[in-house]
Amino acid sequence: MYKLLSHNDLDGVGCGILAKLAFGKQVQVRFNSVGGLDREVAWFLDSGNMDTYLFITDLSVNEENEKRLEQFYQSGGKLRLIDHHKTALHFNAYNWGHVIVENENGNLNSATSLFYEFLVKEGYLEAKPAIDEFVELVRQYDTWEWEKNENHEAHRLNALFYLVSIDEFEEKMIERLQDNEHFFFDDFEKKILVMEDDKIERYIRRKRRELIQHKVGDHYAGVVFAESYHSELGNELGKGCPHLDYIAIVNIGSRRMGFRTIHDHIDVAEIASEYGGGGHAKASGCTMTEAVYRSFVEETFQLEPLREDSKRNRYNVKGNSFGTLYSSKSESLYLLYQENDSWFLEHNHQKLSESFSNFIDAENYLKRNYEAWLVRDDQFVHYLIEKVKRS
Repeated sequence: MYKLLSHNDLDGVGCGILAKLAFGKQVQVRFNSVGGLDREVAWFLDSGNMDTYLFITDLSVNEENEKRLEQFYQSGGKLRLIDHHKTALHFNAYNWGHVIVENENGNLNSATSLFYEFLVKEGYLEAKPAIDEFVELVRQYDTWEWEKNENHEAHRLNALFYLVSIDEFEEKMIERLQDNEHFFFDDFEKKILVMEDDKIERYIRRKRRELIQHKVGDHYAGVVFAESYHSELGNELGKGCPHLDYIAIVNIGSRRMGFRTIHDHIDVAEIASEYGGGGHAKASGCTMTEAVYRSFVEETFQLEPLREDSKRNRYNVKGNSFGTLYSSKSESLYLLYQENDSWFLEHNHQKLSESFSNFIDAENYLKRNYEAWLVRDDQFVHYLIEKVKRS
């Protein structure tokens, strides 16, 4: 017999699908939240079942269960922990640990891709194009490579995962992978996925109006309270507000925090680890501890959301040779303009001492320190007229 304990997201459930393809009715699969895994592991170890091969995928155990699993293995138990998060690399010190962040081609792994390689290599599962394609979609979504590769099928697979129950998703995928040479979405799924795309877009627009800027330690975070579409939300908010180091997504209902970043120089796995969590460099999470609540809920609750840049401008655009005009919550005006090879700031027609080598650095400084936003064309033109009158 086999038992799989895995995460309850797309990557974790992907492992469950592969386990059922490989072992059929001989495997028992349980999907867990990050906080629920250790209870499941403890129950399994307490049962004293030495005849069941235990797989743990896409999640890590706490220190106590780590020691107990080693005792279980040394006593003859069959065990394999497969993960791709760098916060789990220490499990490679054990014979039963298999944690690889990147593959030999330099691409990020997912738990599903690692588990698939293991099952095929050990002869538990025969590779076929449909499974290859499904596993790659899961991997690209989980590592966010789908956006760089413009592989929207990966994004749609995750959307479908959240549109139906886990049981229904499992059943559909297992049947499709068993009976077909290639992976596909059926006509009904395509229709509901188009509707879901529209719903996600509206949700992101609404949440952008609720985004709060807050400095936490040395980083500038964009804090938003949301229960759905965390990956899409974090990515779009990050792209819309690149001056923020990361997006912190607060889910009060589940008492969870998600961290997302679009920047290569920010590692949100390290940020999550400060609060007892973990994950990837660009996507991580943790539970809602007292410290998390204080930093991201209590300290931000009374703050006003960030104003959005004006979107329909023809003249007041970023990098304009006449300058770019911003406003702040104090109704101060800031003109960002270039002289020779440097960029400067003007506050209410008075030049400030700061200078910058490029427009992006200057705008980041302005938005971080003054929470400024791009004003409309009419205000920009009026400012320039006033500037001419003063000269």
